[in-house]
Amino acid sequence: MRRWSSVRESWATAATTLRHSPGLARLTAVRFASQFGDGLFQAALGGAILFNPERRTEPLAIAAGFAVLLLPYSVLGPFAGALLDRWDRRAVLLWANLLRGSLILVIAVLLLSGAGETPLLILALATIGVSRFVLAGVSASLPHVVRQSWLVPTNSVLATAASVFSALGAGTAVAIIGAVGEGDLGSGVAVAAGAVGSVVAAWAVSGFALHALGPAEPDGPAEPDVGGPGTPGTVAAVLAGLRTGATAVWAAPGVTTAMLGIGAHRVVFGINTLLMVLILRDPASGSALPGGLAGFGVAVGATAAGMLVAALATPWLIPRLDRPRTVTVALGFATVVQATLIASLSQPLLLVGAFLLGFAGQTVKLTGDAAMQIEIDDDRRGQVFALQDTVFNIAFCASLAAAATVVAPDGHSLGLVLAGAGVYALGLTAIALNSRRTTR
Repeated sequence: MRRWSSVRESWATAATTLRHSPGLARLTAVRFASQFGDGLFQAALGGAILFNPERRTEPLAIAAGFAVLLLPYSVLGPFAGALLDRWDRRAVLLWANLLRGSLILVIAVLLLSGAGETPLLILALATIGVSRFVLAGVSASLPHVVRQSWLVPTNSVLATAASVFSALGAGTAVAIIGAVGEGDLGSGVAVAAGAVGSVVAAWAVSGFALHALGPAEPDGPAEPDVGGPGTPGTVAAVLAGLRTGATAVWAAPGVTTAMLGIGAHRVVFGINTLLMVLILRDPASGSALPGGLAGFGVAVGATAAGMLVAALATPWLIPRLDRPRTVTVALGFATVVQATLIASLSQPLLLVGAFLLGFAGQTVKLTGDAAMQIEIDDDRRGQVFALQDTVFNIAFCASLAAAATVVAPDGHSLGLVLAGAGVYALGLTAIALNSRRTTR
């Protein structure tokens, strides 16, 4: 009873904060609209490339597609984070959303015209890179619109609710493709619909005053060389900021633990994503799940449901376990799920495993967000959140690419699943070593 009382208090705190903080309500609208549009766009793009009967994709091609979409931003992400700590975040969020909406419409036109995969992937990598930039900017801006004492419950509720909006966007894409028809036409219409989220987010962020979202000490006229990402002054400052951001992570043990947990989970998430795509793309005869994008959407929905439960549980767990122990417990739980339910390679148990791993992964993510927002100074927070995105993307793509070289064509590869459990165990070992460093 005490647990659910604490959960209700967390949601009540978030609701009260929203009612009495117009800035938080507006920033929440930016996040929800952005992630709804992202979910719709990425699911539609997946329908166009991974589950499109007109474009049959093999495991290595799937891995290459993800690498093209995410790895370039992983290289540029820290630069974006450093710029979030130098430029007015309100302006960054406004123009980034407008740019993303424009890119989405161009991709929709290319799909409708039957263009090849190369230009689609090139533009998609730019679009998703801008999306990551927006999410890092929103996370770095949150402490400017909510009191620190309310950060954990508010961030827990809003971050996971935003993930639900992303899942709703993905479901909308599946519905549009189902109504219009599979193939380039249905995917093109669904992709175009994703631009709506960018437009709504840009409208919401335009209501903020200049510098209302930080950074705390925005650059002024005294630094005229900071005019763009290519100017010498900016490049030098960004390179110095990268070193400073990495030092900030290492100096904050709780953030280091969170990064280790996030990295381990994303490695396993990459492996499991490839397996799910291959298993659910061509389900066995008599399977209760639909094939193609619809079946994969069921798995995404199960993961999103687990993330929603994490929003309820994490504010209750952190005060009782503290942040490092919450990460440790979540990774230990994920190890057991990976080695049992996922290892079964049975579709019903895979869905249960997706739900539980969604819960564990989101618990680690929310705990990490809290650590970064509380333990990292505002002038470094954007760099650290961008570094987190880089850890997300590199770990995901590297594991997916490695798995693609050995995975069975139908996705039934028990060795890969057990390797994922081993990655979780390595993450727990690294966290234990970090804990010893903190103790000394």
